[in-house]
Amino acid sequence: MTRADSPRVWFITGAGRGFGREFVLAALAAGDKVVGTARRPSALDDLVEEHRERLVVLPLDVDDRTAVFDVVGKAIAAFGRLDVVVNNAGYGLLGAVEEITEEEARAQLDTNFFGALWVTQAVLPQLRAQGSGHIVQISSVGGVATFGTAGLYAASKFALEGMSEALAHEVGRFGIKVTLVEPGGYATDWGGSSMKIAVANPAYDVVREELAADHGDFVEGDPAEVAAAVLKVVGTEEPPLRLLVGEAIFDGMVAAVEQKIDGWRKARAL
Repeated sequence: MTRADSPRVWFITGAGRGFGREFVLAALAAGDKVVGTARRPSALDDLVEEHRERLVVLPLDVDDRTAVFDVVGKAIAAFGRLDVVVNNAGYGLLGAVEEITEEEARAQLDTNFFGALWVTQAVLPQLRAQGSGHIVQISSVGGVATFGTAGLYAASKFALEGMSEALAHEVGRFGIKVTLVEPGGYATDWGGSSMKIAVANPAYDVVREELAADHGDFVEGDPAEVAAAVLKVVGTEEPPLRLLVGEAIFDGMVAAVEQKIDGWRKARAL
């Protein structure tokens, strides 16, 4: 993965909270170095104080392509290389497809998809020059299957999955690995301050009521589990392209994929 005589260098977006902060903690606990980015860098002041020699925090809004390239350059200058790039910055958007405004739709894709694309493009010259590196794209079970009121969020993650699958085909020859991490429901602030909700159209109230009934007893997992899984994956010689994380949702996601295959077979007769 990297030189045996030195720690890995991580570049993590959206590092100020949720999964991002957990990735920072896991990398530091493993003895690695980290460049974390956040819209509010002060959210990591406590970790900087404790790990001043191994943690650099930089302000970044991944929607800004020029800023992304500038910050990636600063990250490389800080530690001389990049080994693990985690595209984690993102947020949730709920609303029926008809309810989503143009502004909301474009903002969702700007952060969840284009932000990851800009970071990926910015780090690739360095990773190709090294002949190594691992790009970890934080997707979602919403990138595998979706449900009512999550259409635009799923669109951003489906786009990320398609881009990343093609990327894996392109960059493997340069020694670069790609993994899509697909977490289920975890106790982050995804459903709180990281969630935006469209103005409701009463016509879709029944959809929301059905979803609330279906998901009422779901228990969220510990986000540290996802960080532990990522830490394990980036340490393997042949990491998977896709990593579905969350035992509670595994069977449901497999069933969703099997349902698609069954649908293709039934439609074949047409």
